[in-house]
Amino acid sequence: MGAAVTELGQRAELPPRGLSHSLRAFRHRDYAVFWVGAITSNTGGWLSNLTVPFVVYEVTHSALWVGLVSAFQFVPNIALGPWGGVLADRHDRRRVLFLTQSGMALSALLLWMVWSAGVREPLAVMALVGVAGVFQGINMPSWQSFVNDLVPRSDLDSAVALNSLQFNAARSLGPAVAGLILATIGPGWALLLNALSFLAVLLALASLTVRSRPRTPDPASVWRQFATSVRYIRGQPGIQMGLLVAIAVGLLVNPIFQFTVVFAGSVFHVGPWTLGLLNAALGVGALVAAPMLAGWSHILSRSMLTRLGLIGQALGLTGFALSPSPGWAATALVVVGWALLLTISATNTAVQIIVADHLRGRVLAVRIMAYTGCFPVGGLVQGALADALGPRATVLGAGLLLLVLALVLSSWRGPLRLQRLDDLHDG
Repeated sequence: MGAAVTELGQRAELPPRGLSHSLRAFRHRDYAVFWVGAITSNTGGWLSNLTVPFVVYEVTHSALWVGLVSAFQFVPNIALGPWGGVLADRHDRRRVLFLTQSGMALSALLLWMVWSAGVREPLAVMALVGVAGVFQGINMPSWQSFVNDLVPRSDLDSAVALNSLQFNAARSLGPAVAGLILATIGPGWALLLNALSFLAVLLALASLTVRSRPRTPDPASVWRQFATSVRYIRGQPGIQMGLLVAIAVGLLVNPIFQFTVVFAGSVFHVGPWTLGLLNAALGVGALVAAPMLAGWSHILSRSMLTRLGLIGQALGLTGFALSPSPGWAATALVVVGWALLLTISATNTAVQIIVADHLRGRVLAVRIMAYTGCFPVGGLVQGALADALGPRATVLGAGLLLLVLALVLSSWRGPLRLQRLDDLHDG
């Protein structure tokens, strides 16, 4: 009898885990509504994310041009990140999101209208992508911070992981649908469906009951408030490590999204349908990773998940670079997608948990600026190298460099070490 009681006690002490535990954020009505609207809108967004580089490469046959267009999308995130972070901390995040998402919808509609009018100039496409990037730069800090408003802190890891899941599920479905649309009815329809998909997230935001917590207005200028967040980060090694990993991934891994277009056109010589499947493989890997993130967070630490993710991305990039066929390339991209979600979600959760509440928007803005700011740099550098050395050698070099970095971070025992990602909340 005593042994049975002891065994029951030990079972009761086991931390919750598994699928039901990973989905616990869905118990909150507002989060579930927002999640459905987000995945619908992001699926439409990936129609455009694949269509734009596809048509640019079709016109220019240059990996560098593809990188330039991608860069122009993310440059506003750097310039407007401080303002977006201050808005996220100062105002109702739901209202900020409604305004910025409306601006992104209008920008997407304008891109469709210009394309339908017969404009094929890469500079015109770049300019319109940049307009959308302006709204995106203001939007992202509030989007990331808003997740914290929808669930209690005990369910934050589930909410962050499921937020990453919806983005990557959209990345799985969207490119596959885009490939089918490009192969049948053309890019104009893909751009139009992207514009219409914003209605889902706008309706979701309009139906929410949650309001951001009231904040005391700060009379300081935007740049002074932003400087406060930078000084705060200097005293938080866990957040610093999250930024360092995000920068490495942004420089070395994220250009893979433009290289699927280059490999499809110049290496494998396949059409838009196969290109869509290659991009969908990245999302499939993320779908596999999501339960591991949200359901086993008490078993696998954030530092361990990040370590696994960095090594997995390095191996996946290397495998993609050496793939003899689209099938092998898709398999390698599943590994990249799996490992990418592990890394980004674990480091994002670490920052969300560690940061003090009154600085959340501004600190997340720094993270977003660091991460997305590396998109154009990595895309341009790797695009230029691909034009000079070839796409296989470029991706292989990125994979090997990331592997070296992963091994160094895994063995480093200094004050700024990978284990600082497991730091507790700064109350």
